[in-house]
Amino acid sequence: MTGVALMDARSIAATAANSGYITSAADMDIEYKSYPYHFDSEIYRKRVYCGYKKPQKDVELRYSPNITPWPEMYPLAENLLLVLAAVIRDPVTTTDELIPSGETSSYRSNPVKLADFTLSRRVPEYVNRAKKIRDLESERRKGSKLPKFEEILDKLNHPNGANNLNTAIGSVIFANKPGDGSAREQAASSQKVLGGLANIAYEYATKRYRSNCINWGIIPFTIDPEEPFEYQPGDKIFIPGIRKAIAGGIESIPAKIITGSGIKDILLHLKGLTREEREIIISGSLINFYARKK
Repeated sequence: MTGVALMDARSIAATAANSGYITSAADMDIEYKSYPYHFDSEIYRKRVYCGYKKPQKDVELRYSPNITPWPEMYPLAENLLLVLAAVIRDPVTTTDELIPSGETSSYRSNPVKLADFTLSRRVPEYVNRAKKIRDLESERRKGSKLPKFEEILDKLNHPNGANNLNTAIGSVIFANKPGDGSAREQAASSQKVLGGLANIAYEYATKRYRSNCINWGIIPFTIDPEEPFEYQPGDKIFIPGIRKAIAGGIESIPAKIITGSGIKDILLHLKGLTREEREIIISGSLINFYARKK
């Protein structure tokens, strides 16, 4: 970086010296001299805190009002019940639609507040839907009985031994081709903060968005191009044995879609996951994955 900055500075100086005509520093007849250099660390000592190898373990870390920690993220459950929170039928969905830029920039250190802007320009109803689904999962983790949840499991005859303890509830977004544009990871992380556990798409617009989903424990499912996705927000997708399937590298996973008109089969694909990507999803996020390595 220093070398690039030095080359730029020399080129700017050469251009200025040549009456503003763009000029390379190499074209100037200049004798460069070396000057003695002395680094004065006093200004850094006075203004910058350096706690390296000097931990103050008894001092509580203080956050400014607009800095919040990440919510706890849990490992992937044995089974999943996903609830559609947004269905986007545009040919392509950009990361700027998934999480807007501009007004959200001041909340980059506040993931909880930032998540409130998710899909705000495209599906304004998404955030409230996702929060209600997240609340159900919170109640399930507390051991609360959820009659509608139990009713769904009864209808499905509890495949893979599905019950209140081993089946997580999360929201899911469907889009034809999500993730075009910038590589901002908040397009995925904000979904996770709201309880999102998966995306379903025909394909992903960029490898980066797909990787961001994986790093936040969001499963990037695809479906066959000829498979019509005619479902609506509120419809549910039950995936038995998802944890075992991902751990085993299975790339086509059968699931059930529960709608008001009945139960249908759907085949979800997870093609080309590396061993590490599978471990990240099973851990619940890249944060959890690294924490397990300690």
